[in-house]
Amino acid sequence: MHLQLPTLLAASLNWVTPLWIVVAGVAALTAIFFALYFLLIAVAPKVAAIAHTTAKEAWAQPLFWVTLAIGCVLLLIFPFVPYYTLGEDVKMIKDSGLALITVLSIILAVWTASVSVSEEIEGRTALTLLSKPVSRRQFILGKFLGVLAPTASMFVILGALFLATVSFKVKHEAREASSPEPTAAECQAEMLQIVPGLALKFMEATMLASISVALSTRLAMLPNLVLCVTIYALGHLAPTFANAFRESRLVSFFGQFLATVLPNLDDFDIPAAVSTGRMVPLVYLGWAAVYSALYSTVAMVLALLMFEDRDLA
Repeated sequence: MHLQLPTLLAASLNWVTPLWIVVAGVAALTAIFFALYFLLIAVAPKVAAIAHTTAKEAWAQPLFWVTLAIGCVLLLIFPFVPYYTLGEDVKMIKDSGLALITVLSIILAVWTASVSVSEEIEGRTALTLLSKPVSRRQFILGKFLGVLAPTASMFVILGALFLATVSFKVKHEAREASSPEPTAAECQAEMLQIVPGLALKFMEATMLASISVALSTRLAMLPNLVLCVTIYALGHLAPTFANAFRESRLVSFFGQFLATVLPNLDDFDIPAAVSTGRMVPLVYLGWAAVYSALYSTVAMVLALLMFEDRDLA
């Protein structure tokens, strides 16, 4: 009996063992973040200064801490929610967690872009800044990078907590079903399956942040938010819409047009991988990163063109 107690205790903590990967991943991402920041200071110090100021303002906003608190609380609650899925609760928590982190991060990105660009233009703070030796291109690029910084930090914090809750849910689900205690390898496999999903969702948030920055050069906060929400919805529905109405040429053309112009956000969802328990291939992640980078670049070029002749007086 005395020999069995430590064994049972160790088995019940199997979900904790894989968390060293989470700690190592957070440390690596933090190191990469600071390396990119210092590289930006060396290459483009004015852009780095604008990005730093924008990020500091975003981190000081109550919205950042409110969305972060909401995300943490809900992620901690999700493992104890009964989904009544007959053994598929782990998949449900993966879908729920990814959707929650995506929505909160996109809200933060769009809101920050609206506040830091459109409000500074309307309040003539941008005019004061541009009266110094700072070009409009440096202003827009710095704002975009400054919006991405708090968005990335939101993904890292909530993503780390999400991975831990998934690992715990595997153990909790086995206990609820009176199944044998899962091994650390099983918890780790379930946990690592959603890492590509977090990467894809960050790419999706990056594209929407670039669109929001571009719109903020011409629109006030409210229409910018409404348009970004509309683009988010259509970006997910347009491909499905085009395929569902192939028999109607007009409707199909309209759907194809939207799917071409708007970002194809449907490709950044991984419900099939989650439901089948497969890992997202690295090749798919690579092409998604290329698509996200190209679309964000096009959006930033449009932002520069629209801001270049914007009257700030």
